[in-house]
Amino acid sequence: MAQLIDSLRADGICIIVVTHDMDLVKALDARLVYLIPDRPGAGKVSGGPVQSPDGPDGSRPVLLPVAAMDQRDEPPRRSSRSAYIASINPAFRLIGAFLTALPLLISLDWVSATVALVLELFLLMAAGFTPLRIVRSAWPIFLGAPGSALAIILYGKAGGATYWQWGMIHVTQRSLDLALATALRILAIGIPAIITVLGIDATDLADAFSQVLHLPERFVYGGLAGLRLFSVLRDDWSALSASRRSRGLGDENRFKAFFPQAFALLVLSIRRSTTLATAMEARGFGGTEERTHARVSDVGPRDYVYLLICLAVPVAALATAALTGRISYFGN
Repeated sequence: MAQLIDSLRADGICIIVVTHDMDLVKALDARLVYLIPDRPGAGKVSGGPVQSPDGPDGSRPVLLPVAAMDQRDEPPRRSSRSAYIASINPAFRLIGAFLTALPLLISLDWVSATVALVLELFLLMAAGFTPLRIVRSAWPIFLGAPGSALAIILYGKAGGATYWQWGMIHVTQRSLDLALATALRILAIGIPAIITVLGIDATDLADAFSQVLHLPERFVYGGLAGLRLFSVLRDDWSALSASRRSRGLGDENRFKAFFPQAFALLVLSIRRSTTLATAMEARGFGGTEERTHARVSDVGPRDYVYLLICLAVPVAALATAALTGRISYFGN
């Protein structure tokens, strides 16, 4: 490698080598530029001063201050329509969505669902969401809730007064109560879950998983890389289609051509994942030393306040239903 670089340099080509290999640095006998963190105590390596040979012209190495990898000052990304929700750590936003949803899953009554839904709408509007923005952000929930309610009205558990019956359709007072409770509960669970998670950047979420939840970094950032590469599958599919047509295989039945092309895409994806794994190993993901991060995932008091608010909503809803004697659980 040193001989190749020397031959190129002899031809008048400027070569920039980024390396930690001091033997290669000595072999090249080139001008040195050190990138050092711009903070107190910089200019030291492994607890001691920077030791390096002089350049070929006798000059000392250049020490170039740069921002430390774990102290970058980047403007925050706008990850939510609400400034408060956008300031919450991505991992805490996911945890808060689970805290809001899980307690409501154990019951099935319209009182607790109504109380939870009213509290959530009030809190979302206090956080800066308008009613129209809530509907636009969570519109799949507003479509799914009535559909689920209709199915329960027609085919739900029968009980009480019968209003209409035809074949398997049996509309009763109990099926109407279950339909109302189900629709309200879907709205109470789905609206905050979608709005709190909507807009989270995948990289910020991976940083939070690694630094806050301490999940395995190789798994977290491998998943992030796979998510980033997911968009290239369409380009790969188009390239495979063009390749098959160039070999005279594009005129056959599309259904029959799908499976061999899908298998080829699978092989291509496995090869890409192997390359990705090698690249991650080269970047120290398989090592035992602690890695630095380009951006620090911070956790502050407002994150814990957010969790308390998310937990208080279902607790207040279930407590209200219990005090009124209208709470019911699945299977009752």
